[in-house]
Amino acid sequence: MSVQPIRLFGDPVLRMAAQPVTVFDKELRTLVRDLSETMQDAPGAGLAAPQIGVSLRVFTYYVDGELGHLVNPDLSLSEDEQDGPEGCLSLPGLTYDCKRAYGVVAKGFNMYGDPVTIEGTQLLARCIQHETDHLDGIIFIDRLDTEQRKAAMKAIRDAEWAGQTVPQVRTSPHSTFGRAL
Repeated sequence: MSVQPIRLFGDPVLRMAAQPVTVFDKELRTLVRDLSETMQDAPGAGLAAPQIGVSLRVFTYYVDGELGHLVNPDLSLSEDEQDGPEGCLSLPGLTYDCKRAYGVVAKGFNMYGDPVTIEGTQLLARCIQHETDHLDGIIFIDRLDTEQRKAAMKAIRDAEWAGQTVPQVRTSPHSTFGRAL
């Protein structure tokens, strides 16, 4: 287990749709542990695999004292909405109000391949939607209204971390697949 560097806005991996996990093995469990450790070190409420350069459909969360993860999530959203502050570890220091569904039922798998269902409202629902967006190549500023998005893009251009060197993207942590860069 180790803390991994978090990819910042502008890194192409953050705009790619992540691949579904098909192998539930030791390497996947290591990825989940790395995600958890990196997220807690940051600290953050959630972290998706693309944010550490792995294009797989996996994320971790730490909300209200509960640490968890979900592999290959499939979401059902409530019709009720919430509007509140949202930030992202890939856009450090920036927070904007963002509309999200108030509640979510997320189905997927744990790191061992067992089916899992997570139900949540408010912050947990926001976190699960935010991290699942990362798996689809969506960043929360994409969901802002035009005026807020324009302000966010200006703040990103002015941020001290903007324009840092972009590392290579790994499409899989499974070195035996020969797809990792």
